[in-house]
Amino acid sequence: MDKLLKNKTAIILFAGPALILFTAVLFIPICISVYYSFCTYAIETRGYTFVGLKNYMDMLKDPIMLTALKNSLFFLVFSCVSQLIMGLFLAGLLTNIKKGRNFFKNVIYLPCVLSSAALGLLWMFIFSEKLGINNMLKQFGIRGPLWMSDIKGFIILPMWVISFVALWQYVGQSMMLYMAQISGIDKSLYEASYIDGCNKVQSFRYITLPLIRPMVGTAMSLNAIGSLKFFDLIFNMTDENALNHELDVLATHLYRQGFKFSKYGYASAIGVVLIILCLISTAIINRLFRTDSYTER
Repeated sequence: MDKLLKNKTAIILFAGPALILFTAVLFIPICISVYYSFCTYAIETRGYTFVGLKNYMDMLKDPIMLTALKNSLFFLVFSCVSQLIMGLFLAGLLTNIKKGRNFFKNVIYLPCVLSSAALGLLWMFIFSEKLGINNMLKQFGIRGPLWMSDIKGFIILPMWVISFVALWQYVGQSMMLYMAQISGIDKSLYEASYIDGCNKVQSFRYITLPLIRPMVGTAMSLNAIGSLKFFDLIFNMTDENALNHELDVLATHLYRQGFKFSKYGYASAIGVVLIILCLISTAIINRLFRTDSYTER
């Protein structure tokens, strides 16, 4: 294996296709988007004109952009914190049960593999003002809240509803990552802790959490990036023009500006902001969950 790793030809043959695919599908489009973010697109001539920082300056004057940024940041914080807590809780719970573990694990993970578009339509009917939960509450003489149209408060109720639906759908992903890491912990560590008088909660706190710290950082990075580019669920659960775009996030605002109004330069600028936020959030998470490695001398 060491001889193979020192062979430059073998490295190129194995890494070359992945590097070419990464460059063609990801790196080059990002570079083109960065260039287009400094341009404006003319439909008549189908050409781009360099305008400098105009698109970025227009963002500061765009109230929908500011609302979308606020909603995306809220969704980022909510997703990272809630999926960390619920994912760890479910992983710790299922790890310590023997009967029915695979059944509950599959049930919790199932929403992750279902279509977000279909789930969005399903939850839209569940939280409808005349159907779903409100219709059930009406049978008991209770008037349900306006789940998807109440705009009171700094973070409006529909954003909380969508955030909880996203938690329900994707918490299984975090749970599976944590369970995979927990299963690799040496069981003798737990046995030694029980001998020393620790209970299961204390063993989870002092043994499990420190040893799965790298996986926690990985899972939170995936949650952060996924929450910032969140699109399909919110797009299908809401009306496109509902509530004066109070439910917009960066991805939906980018979609509308680029594909509905053909403002490709402005949409590219939003995409650049989205990339920068992803990089910043990932860097912060990696900093918080950085682990020191020690080598024997």
